Amino acid sequence: MTKHPKKKANPDEPKDEAPKTEAPDNMDESERRKKLLDRLFWIRIGMAAIGGIIATFLFESIEGEERRWASIAFMIIVFIASAIVGKGMKIGLPPSDRKKIVTTGIGSFVFIYLFMWIITYTLVHHPDVTMGPIKPI
Repeated sequence: MTKHPKKKANPDEPKDEAPKTEAPDNMDESERRKKLLDRLFWIRIGMAAIGGIIATFLFESIEGEERRWASIAFMIIVFIASAIVGKGMKIGLPPSDRKKIVTTGIGSFVFIYLFMWIITYTLVHHPDVTMGPIKPI
């Protein structure tokens, strides 16, 4: 067996580096993605507000716990629809950021949906009882 002599490092030759999988983003592409993610956020907020209002009237005939669970299931369906809208926007995120389509505005979505559902339900089912003057104890 013959031994191969080790190559001496030449400072002029580039070192072995892993190939780059993604081209560096230019500012225009980065700004475009940011604007599309912002648009997705506001679309999701609008869908949450409208979905919360619709849930008040859609599940009017259901009573008790079933109404609550039906509304939560409807909220999940509306969120999945918003994720489909996000995928259709062709944001062009790198593979490491693909989850941003799902996670963008998820907390705000849940809270706005619940807020709109509760506030519209309260306004629709407000008792028509007139309250007299409040007496101190």
